[in-house]
Parts: sequence; C-alpha cells; structure tokens
Amino acid sequence: MNSKNRFIFTNLLILFLYFCFFYFSFNDPELMNNILWLGIIYNISWLFIVLFVRDNQFYISTEYGFLRNLLVSMLVFIGVVTSFAIVFKFTFFSPLTYLLPIVVFSYLNLICRKYILQFLKKRGAYLFSNTLLISSGYKSNRLPEFEKAMNQYGYNLVGYLDDKEIMIKNVLNLKIFGNLQDLPKVLRAYTIDEVFIDMSHLDEEKIKSAIKIADSFGVRVKLIPENPLLIARNYKAETIGDLAIFRLRQSPLDNFSKTVIKRMFDFCFAGLIMILLAPVYLFISLIIALDSRGPLFYSPFRKGEAGKTFKCYKFRTMHVCDNPVNGARSTVVDDPRITRVGKFLRKTDLDELPQFFNVIRGDMSVIGPRPHRINLQNDFKKSVSNYMVRSYVKPGITGWAQVNGWRGPTVTEEQKNERVNHDLWYIENWSLWLDLKIIFLTLFGRHHKKAF
Repeated sequence: MNSKNRFIFTNLLILFLYFCFFYFSFNDPELMNNILWLGIIYNISWLFIVLFVRDNQFYISTEYGFLRNLLVSMLVFIGVVTSFAIVFKFTFFSPLTYLLPIVVFSYLNLICRKYILQFLKKRGAYLFSNTLLISSGYKSNRLPEFEKAMNQYGYNLVGYLDDKEIMIKNVLNLKIFGNLQDLPKVLRAYTIDEVFIDMSHLDEEKIKSAIKIADSFGVRVKLIPENPLLIARNYKAETIGDLAIFRLRQSPLDNFSKTVIKRMFDFCFAGLIMILLAPVYLFISLIIALDSRGPLFYSPFRKGEAGKTFKCYKFRTMHVCDNPVNGARSTVVDDPRITRVGKFLRKTDLDELPQFFNVIRGDMSVIGPRPHRINLQNDFKKSVSNYMVRSYVKPGITGWAQVNGWRGPTVTEEQKNERVNHDLWYIENWSLWLDLKIIFLTLFGRHHKKAF
C-alpha cells in the first residue's frame, strides 16, 4: 500500500470509528439509524474529496499548505454532504449530527497526520523517496536549507555528489559524497529512488551522462534549473508550454483570489469609515469653508497602479494660489500657504480622509505605497532604479514605509531608498493580517512628521 492509499485508509478509518462511537453512545433508535446513514454519507463524500479534489501532495506539503488544503477540503466536504441532504431530503440534520462531526474529524485529521509523520520519521521511513543531489560547486551554506525543504515535502536527502569534489562531509550528515564518476557505484550500493540534478554549473554533456546512468538503474531524475540572478529575490517557478520560467518580484496579490479579498476588505472598510465618520466629514468641511475662501477639496493628479493617472482627493489645507509657481512648489516647514485649519488637519492626518472615496472608486487601497506627486515620482525614478515596481499594486492611504517612520522629507538617498525598499517588501509579503497590523500602527503607533 503506497503512502497516499495509507492516508486515505487512515482517514476513512477515523470516520468509521468516530461514527461507531456516536452509534453506540445513544439509546435512541431513530437517532442511531440517522447516525448510521450519516456515517455512510460522510465516508462516500470524503472518499470523493480525497480521490478527486485534493492536491496530489496534500499530505506531504508544508504546514501552511496542509492547513490551507484541509480548509478547502472541509468546505467542499460541507457542500457535498449538504447536497446529499437536499437531494435525498434528509430532515434530521442538526449541530450534533452535522457540524460537530466535521469539526471533530478535522481536528482528528490534523492530529493523526502529525503523529503518523512522526512515527514514519522515527522508523526512518519517508513518504516518497530517498534522494541524491548532483551538482557542481553547490554552496555548502545552502545545503541545510535545501535538506530542510526536501524533508518538508517527504524526501530524504541521503547523499551529495559534486563534480568539483568539494568536501561537504561536515555540512550535513550525508552518507555519500564524491564526484560524478561515483554515480554508478552509489546507485548500486544504496537504495536511491530519485536523483536531483542542479543544472546551474554542470555542462550539458555531464547532465546527459548522469541521466543516462540513472535511467540504466531505473532511478527517476528531476532537474533543478539555474536560479534567477539573486536567490534572495521573491520569485516563483512556473511553466509556459514546455518552457520553465521564473517570475521575479512575485507578490501574493498576483493571486486572483487574494486580490479579490483585498478589494473586498478595502471597499467594506472604506465604506464603514465614511459612514461612521460622516459627521466628522461635515464638520471639517464647515470649518474649512469658514476659515478661508476656496473649494473644500484639493485634488492633485497622482500616478497609481500600472502608471494610471487619477485624482487624489484631500481636504484643502492651503490658501488658494493663482501663482502657478507657488502652486506647484513643494510644502516646506512653516509654509505660509497653510491655513490655520490646515495646520491642524495636516498634523492629525485628517486631510487624508477624502481618500477613502478614492478607495471606494478603486483608484487606491487602504494600505499600499503612498502615491507621490508626479514631479516627485520623476525624481525618485532617477535616484532609485526599482522605484516603479511600486506601481505593481494600487497606492494606499497609509503603508509599511509610513508606519516604520519613512515619511516626511525625502532629501537624502537613504530616505528615498528606504521608503522604496519598505514599499517593495510590503508588495512581496502582503497578507490581510499585515494590512490589519499597518492599520493598527497607523492609528496607535508613533506618528511622524508629515510632508505630503
């Protein structure tokens, strides 16, 4: 019985034992009969999910991947069971016979997976195969990381062959080391199920030779293509047709479902803010009108996602200026153009409140890189080569750079680079929890001097 079949059997056994417990725990004949039917339905539904819905690597994925797939499976499970109930018109569903078994089964699934994996590791058994790594000049400081990743996915890295005969014996407790000429000897002496070949520094002839030798022993081969320029960069491997490619600057928001989640959060949060703070909007509008002549709002053009130009709404904090030179001049400390009310609004960031309307329209997000003035953006582009990567996502009312203190004047190269680096880190590490954290830090964290 292979690993996947063992886990399918284990799952069905858990369900069977669980419903046996329920069956013999109640004396009500009608309830016992219903639970028996539920047990049959649940087993059929779960078998369908395991065989046709789940990812093939469900049981050997990382903890995060396992939890994510388990949640998806549970939702599908509920849908399938509910469909059975509707089609066959079951009337006995209740929290006791419906939701509780699903919750308990999910918990047992997690526990059993954990202890089964521990049991297999103690016995030296791995879910898939013993593997051998072949490379040329593979960096020794990357081997522990590589072995850890292999173990997470059920592989057991038992050896390493290096074309340059770099001695790595002390890096890991590898049973095998040597060069490519030792490959036939290694495959004869040890049980190797798969060979991983790092293609980054091996020439084509040596790769073909290693594959030919592995084929002669009936050992599967997996090729590791050369990594993109910088291994620390956030990237993702994928295929287009038969071509393997890497996408640099990979962001979680490239995933459509996560983009939808962020957009839904933005729309709901911005709508709620505008409803709850409606009296504040009215009050600010009134005091602006009484303090100085001019419009209530200031709406400069900003660059947004993919370089799109949009009007960014703010409460007006300056006197209306007919001089085109003064009107385009950046704000300075104790700027005489700022009104009395404007000083308070800028100090408390209340002048930014109309930008929630930009969020409703879809021009902006609640959290993201701050939209800069067009002339300031041009200045950034000259100083910071990767500045325009910020345009991968929608600009935000507040962002990771702002809550970490990188706001205000951007005169020095350090200020410019740090602001952009924080924005890029946010793009590559986005999560809904990170957005909530930034909102919390914006409201209750330390405030820094405002410049735009």
